[in-house]
Amino acid sequence: MKNKKGIPFFLLFAVLITIVYIALAAKPLTEEFQFTPIWKINISAPITQTVEKDKKKLAFHLGQSVGYFSEDGEITLLKSFPAKADISDYYFAIYNSGAKNTEFFNNNGEIAGYIKAEGFPYFAEQIIYVFLPGGCSFSKCTQTGDIQWTYEGTIPITAFAANDNHTAAGFADGTIKVLNNADGQTEVNFAPGGSDYPVILGLDISPDGKYVASISGHKKQRFVLSRREGNQQKIIYHKFFENDLPYRTIVRFCKDSRRILYNFPQGLDIYDIEDKKSKFIGIKDKIISVKETDDMIFLLSKEKKKYTVSLVDSTNTLEGSFSFTAESAFINTYDNNLYVGRDNSISRIKVSKE
Repeated sequence: MKNKKGIPFFLLFAVLITIVYIALAAKPLTEEFQFTPIWKINISAPITQTVEKDKKKLAFHLGQSVGYFSEDGEITLLKSFPAKADISDYYFAIYNSGAKNTEFFNNNGEIAGYIKAEGFPYFAEQIIYVFLPGGCSFSKCTQTGDIQWTYEGTIPITAFAANDNHTAAGFADGTIKVLNNADGQTEVNFAPGGSDYPVILGLDISPDGKYVASISGHKKQRFVLSRREGNQQKIIYHKFFENDLPYRTIVRFCKDSRRILYNFPQGLDIYDIEDKKSKFIGIKDKIISVKETDDMIFLLSKEKKKYTVSLVDSTNTLEGSFSFTAESAFINTYDNNLYVGRDNSISRIKVSKE
């Protein structure tokens, strides 16, 4: 009789378990980022095409070639160079070690001007600089290459960053200077300190010029975030590393101006100014390029001949990655598309959450 009375209870229990299982199984799957190839082009023997002057053009630098391509996969310009070249989405120049009176071009291949000063041109998107002989001084140029102003120093420059309003330079003695782009006047001059051997290895400045982020020093190397208060820079966050990086590294403010990512010996950290929290992401290889869309960050890292593209979302979560072997590579972004260059090819990859 006891067994017969127990049967309804077990049946009821089994029915409840089945209902719970069905309810859980019916929940929608979590959306994930998907990488969908759209096209692939070869730059070793391309057919250069003419497109509208105002059409968006994206820069590439692969091996000893530079040029531009459209979002539709058209190579609009291709140049090979024997010595040195610099390129942005707006300008490019081909030069040698004794560069002087260097001509530079816009992304339509038209001569934009001449950089008359001796030195190496550098294009920070639409902003034009020339690093002067000796490695301690630089000039900001106009859109035609004339010298607008010059910073003259005696200490080697070891890190550099620029945005529309400010130019920041880090030096081998551990100091950082922030200059106003309009007149070249020094607005900030400070040293993060904290290490036995000061040197600035990575640097960036927020779009409004209020915050400066840097990695500095050997023996007690650290990341430092400072905020401008009057004529002083106040350190508001810092982090010492367990080991030292022996080379220059990436420090970058995101488009939202509240997050800073930096590559250090243990991987990648992203610090949020508003939340005052740091998020660690275990990317071990050296990060060589950072590109953003509206809600995604793409990182290109390198270890010998292995390149890895990693995707970090707006919550600072590593959503995925893929790797390949190449002699040279690059990444670029436009809208929600990722462009990956690998030796002689360029691919467009659509990134979506499905």
